Amino acid sequence: EIGGKHVFDVEYKGGNAVVITTKKSKLVVDPKLSGLGLKDVNTKDAVVIATEESLVAGTSDSSLVIDGPGEYEVGDFSIRGVAARRHIDTENDVNKATVYRVEIGDVRIAVLGNIDYRLNDDQLEEIGLVDIVIVPVGGGGYTLDATNAAALVRKIDCKVAIPVHYADKALHYEVPQEEVGVFVKEFGGEHEVTPKYKVKSAASVPTSTTVIEITRS
Repeated sequence: EIGGKHVFDVEYKGGNAVVITTKKSKLVVDPKLSGLGLKDVNTKDAVVIATEESLVAGTSDSSLVIDGPGEYEVGDFSIRGVAARRHIDTENDVNKATVYRVEIGDVRIAVLGNIDYRLNDDQLEEIGLVDIVIVPVGGGGYTLDATNAAALVRKIDCKVAIPVHYADKALHYEVPQEEVGVFVKEFGGEHEVTPKYKVKSAASVPTSTTVIEITRS
């Protein structure tokens, strides 16, 4: 969308749940929040991507559910899923998680989920160059902790991180999660707090190390 209007909004719903909205399309990441004490995210007419199958929720009214590797073109989104190992699995387990690269116009986003921080060169190559990384940071043996999350975002060579899955009194995590401030300190750089992150174009994304903390809505 040209002429001063933003191309898409990013909202944070808790857990790993994120909603990305363009003028015509909606993408929901990991909508199942009922296990954490919140309502599942509304996925009506949305494209759903799940970083693991258990986070899909009952999404019969969504336009498409993606929960594995592959390439998909749907609405305003160009999506690539890359198989990855879950944080709780060992090297002998099959890859049960999926990392996503989502392109919206000229902006590229990586969605990481509860993965092992050791992505190999092939996985990193499939993710490719991205402008923004959405990364869980709460740790506790359940997901990436602040140190590994920051290291992985740097390895992907991305300057802008949107942290998710951190301590929140309204959510009942299986294991205590670290405060978002731990990641902010670990990643360094600028820190912006916003109720909704509006992205106009790749040129509008910060080029220096920045944490965009989106208030849960």
